[in-house]
This record gives sequence, structure tokens and C-alpha cells, in this order.
Amino acid sequence: MDDLLRELRVATGFLTRLPVRWPDAAPADALARSMRVFPLVGAGIGLAAGLAWALALGLGTPHLVAALLALAAQALLTGALHEDGLADVADGFGGGRDRDRTLEIMRDSRIGSYGTLALVLSVGLRAAALAAIASPWAGVAALAAAGAVSRATCPALLAWLPPARTDGLGAGAGRAPSEALAVALGLAACFALLLLGLGHGLAALVLAALPAWALAGLARRRIGGHTGDVLGAAQQLAEVAVLCAAAAS
Repeated sequence: MDDLLRELRVATGFLTRLPVRWPDAAPADALARSMRVFPLVGAGIGLAAGLAWALALGLGTPHLVAALLALAAQALLTGALHEDGLADVADGFGGGRDRDRTLEIMRDSRIGSYGTLALVLSVGLRAAALAAIASPWAGVAALAAAGAVSRATCPALLAWLPPARTDGLGAGAGRAPSEALAVALGLAACFALLLLGLGHGLAALVLAALPAWALAGLARRRIGGHTGDVLGAAQQLAEVAVLCAAAAS
């Protein structure tokens, strides 16, 4: 139980802006080990966004506006951590001609046209998918499932790919233990099936895995492995996929 609570603190402190102090007794590989509970924290993030969505709908806000408000609340909670990764990957892979130049662009804090377009598409697709869900509580379930499933891509990519750099967030996180990966994937599957139902849940899992797998292959070819930005981009792609699956009739 102490280990679980420590991992929840580490995961919450990493994935959100909540004032959670890093545990004093945390081992060097604490972040990698905490990835088994990433889906739990992700579900909580999605639930918070879902409550903002349901509240906005309850006040009579149009569905699309409520969806954008929910995504804004989620971005505030996470500090737009994953959106930043998506923008950096889009700029780097779109504008870099070789590995060194791609990594240089990804490290640049400025955002370019590829990154801007990626963010517009990500927010637009997620908002449109959420707005297509008629029931407020179905939207809450979809956001919680998307939060859980999409955060399971982080330990998966860490297991599939070597770090592209010797420094940075991706390299510093370490490799998630096989047990942590198995637990994370299991939790993601449970959340998807329980919250979305068998059909939509299976579709969400498949649709989330496909872009994460494709991005992993692209990252291996372009830069030789993963970075923190690649992990963030994978989360965003998976979240879009899950919400689109949930919105499908």
C-alpha cells in the first residue's frame, strides 16, 4: 500500500499541476515504476474534465462550447503537458531534414506552423467528438476512458523504443518495468470496457493503439527512439482516437 500511494503521488505530480510533493523516499526509478498507475491518474484527469463538461451542459451551454470548456479545464489541470509534446513533434518531424535538426527543432520552445496545425486538429477533433455525444454522463465516461487509455501509451512507448537522447525527460524517465506495463495496459483495457461498453471499448483500444504504434515506428526511423515530446504526442493521438470511438453511433 505504501508503494501504491507513493506511485500515485509521483504520477499525479508528473501528469498534473496539482501541488503534490515528490515523495522523499522515492527511488531513482520512481517515475518509471509509477507508470503502472498512469491510467488511474489519467481517468481522474478525464473525470475532472467530464464534470466541467456536464456542468456546462447543465447551465444550458451548447454542446460544442461545453466540449471546448472541458478541454480547457483539462489543459489547465495538466499544464498542457501533452499538447506541448504534440506541437513539438509536429514541428520537428515536419520541418527537420535529418535526425539532429529534428531533435533541435523539437527542443525549441517556439511553435511553428506544423505545431499550430497539430494543436488545432487535436483540439478540434476532440471537441467535435465530445460534442457528438448526446448524454452528459456518457461524455463524462468517454473523457475518463480517454484519459486512462491514452496515458497507458507512455509506458508502452518506453518499452518499445530506446531513448533518442542521453538527456531530457524521456531518457530520465527510464524504462517502465514489464510488470508496470502489464498493469497499465490492463487498467486501460478495464476502463475502456467498463466505461464505454464492449463494442465501443474494444474499438477505442484498437484505435488508440494504432496511432501510438505508427508514431513509435516513425520516431524510431526519424530520431532513433523516444523523447518526452514523442510520449506526449502519443497520448494526444490516443485520446483523439478514444473520443472518436466513443462518439461513433
